[in-house]
Amino acid sequence: MPKPGIHPEWYPEAPVYCEGKVVMTVGSTKPQLHVEIWSGNHPFYTGTQKIVDTEGRVERFMRKYTKPPAPATKAQPEKKPETKATKDTKPTAKTPKPTKKK
Repeated sequence: MPKPGIHPEWYPEAPVYCEGKVVMTVGSTKPQLHVEIWSGNHPFYTGTQKIVDTEGRVERFMRKYTKPPAPATKAQPEKKPETKATKDTKPTAKTPKPTKKK
């Protein structure tokens, strides 16, 4: 049981008004509520939402993130076999010469 005198009055059937019409009733600490948008007239929930194209942004997005059509298959060129270095090759300036320990 709530402590008397410190809690606001509770209205279990407070009407919610949108554009002058009652759209639903809810429990509230206010006797009535006024809203500008609710799920019955919001474009996301009603399905009337449309993409607003500002300066070609939608086209730019589609160009950037859509995959181009797959190219026709081409014959791949033959790969040259890799040559391995032999022991007879001279060391280059990049490879250090082995040092002898005394």
